[in-house]
Amino acid sequence: MSAEATSDGNLVNGMAALVGLIYAGRDVSPMCDELLARVSANPEDAAALLDLSVILLTLGQRDKAATVQQAALEWSRNFEIRHGRGTGLRILAFVAPGDFMANTPIDFLLAGSDATLLLHYVDADTKDLDDIPAHDVAFLAIGESEANRLILENLEHLLSGWSGPILNGAPRRIMALTRDGVAKAFADEPSILAAPTVPVARDTLTKLAAGQIELSTLLPGHAYPVILRPSGTHAGDGMEKIAGQKELAAYLAARQERQYYIAPFIDYSNPDGLFRKQRIAIIDGEAFASHLAISEHWMVHYLSAGMAQHEERRAEEANWMGSFRTDFAIRHARAFDALHRRLGLDYFAIDCAELADGRLLLFEADVAMIVHAMDSETTFPYKKRAMRELFDAFGQALLRRVDRNRSSLGMACAPPRLRAAASLA
Repeated sequence: MSAEATSDGNLVNGMAALVGLIYAGRDVSPMCDELLARVSANPEDAAALLDLSVILLTLGQRDKAATVQQAALEWSRNFEIRHGRGTGLRILAFVAPGDFMANTPIDFLLAGSDATLLLHYVDADTKDLDDIPAHDVAFLAIGESEANRLILENLEHLLSGWSGPILNGAPRRIMALTRDGVAKAFADEPSILAAPTVPVARDTLTKLAAGQIELSTLLPGHAYPVILRPSGTHAGDGMEKIAGQKELAAYLAARQERQYYIAPFIDYSNPDGLFRKQRIAIIDGEAFASHLAISEHWMVHYLSAGMAQHEERRAEEANWMGSFRTDFAIRHARAFDALHRRLGLDYFAIDCAELADGRLLLFEADVAMIVHAMDSETTFPYKKRAMRELFDAFGQALLRRVDRNRSSLGMACAPPRLRAAASLA
């Protein structure tokens, strides 16, 4: 696999291809050597630098990855990723510097297509969008985070006069996807339980641990245990269940962050004692299964849940994915409709669980959750069909947006790649 700078842009392998190799256990050292050689020969090779930063980030070298990514962006803000033949839609994605959680992983969502993905990096100081490459449809891929807030505020201004087809082109709606913001948005929705989530400063938690204030001051009507996590973290980083003041004091002694989120712990275990967490993508208001993780621990993550080691858990996930349209999606149709209406975004994903009373327990709603098809087809043969359905739906959403935008002209005026809708299927 090789990509290099071209006359019409910086062609990169991209996140999906590179992460997929490492996820599959492939040795990427020859590729690293090739990229380093390119940079040595040409320090301005932005494409090589960006690919190298992705590899470093996947290998857990976050600081080095950030430094190399910044070096790439000093030379260029535009990069190109070609899927398949590259004859399908040209999709412009507005992205921000950062790790894998900084932006919607749109590269994964285009798996199996013939699309060309055009990454255009912006920041809080971007003055205009005059240098964007030619494209058919745009996608605002920047996720909600404290680091991205000023960037999204800037894009609110920059996109105010945008007239072309765009998905998720509402920076304010993305900015509203804070943990406390999402909890408040669904506090009165009967089909959803979103546990009250409160931002809290370290000083306040210190007083709580010392007994100087009561828990009811922060979470009226709730008692221990609570869930505590540092602001701006994902994937369970720093998240713990706290049973009382002593555990809270010990937690604070081991952490340095100044801001946190606190929420009541909701026991969502099933009668068998296991915890089940679903990841679901919402595309133009329609729900699609991404994965079901089953674990003995209340903090469920797919990689640590041991799905590959437990055949019975994979069988349950296979059944859930296979019957999703006729079972889970129907039973929770009201919740999915509420999510789409209240969040008002064309694409986002949720992590949730199913409660005994029939409600969805909503953990998080975000545009930047990882949705992928990298799992082994040998171990997870049932996933291919479900993920193909999800990816096709995303491609069709892009095509629909193009169609709506040029409906007054008619598709006869469109270039061949737009008339060939199957190119994204």
